[in-house]
Amino acid sequence: MTSDTHTIIGSVAAEGNDMKAEIFLPEDYRPAEDEPFMNERQLEYFRRKLLNWKNDLLDESRTTVTALQDGTRSIPDVADRASEETDRALELRTRDRQRKLIAKIDAALRRIDEGEYGYCEVTGDPISLKRLDARPIATMTLEAQERHERREKVHRDD
Repeated sequence: MTSDTHTIIGSVAAEGNDMKAEIFLPEDYRPAEDEPFMNERQLEYFRRKLLNWKNDLLDESRTTVTALQDGTRSIPDVADRASEETDRALELRTRDRQRKLIAKIDAALRRIDEGEYGYCEVTGDPISLKRLDARPIATMTLEAQERHERREKVHRDD
């Protein structure tokens, strides 16, 4: 196996000992329906996807903090100052949503470690690979999520 055709995506503890077994995945690897559900390769694929997403969010967060610290200058024009404050408030709301998203990513990573990742928390059924690839923090099958949202809407309408 050459390093240009395969990428080390991570390592997991080998069964029965403390040695690490490297998991090699082709760079174009995508989980497929014809392989065992949530096998080591799929789990490592989703672990990497989640970690990369989290790192991207943290990088954006650091950039925002730096920009907000640098942007504490005095703006004499009232309209410009109001616009600047609106932009800062919007940026802070965005970061708050991302903070909540990071918590969901951490929860998904815990589910991978605990062997519960990829299974619906309501029905226990496998969540489709397409859904997990699009939304790796999903905790419910599409059907269970739709039922949940319908019930939530009914309660909001009361």
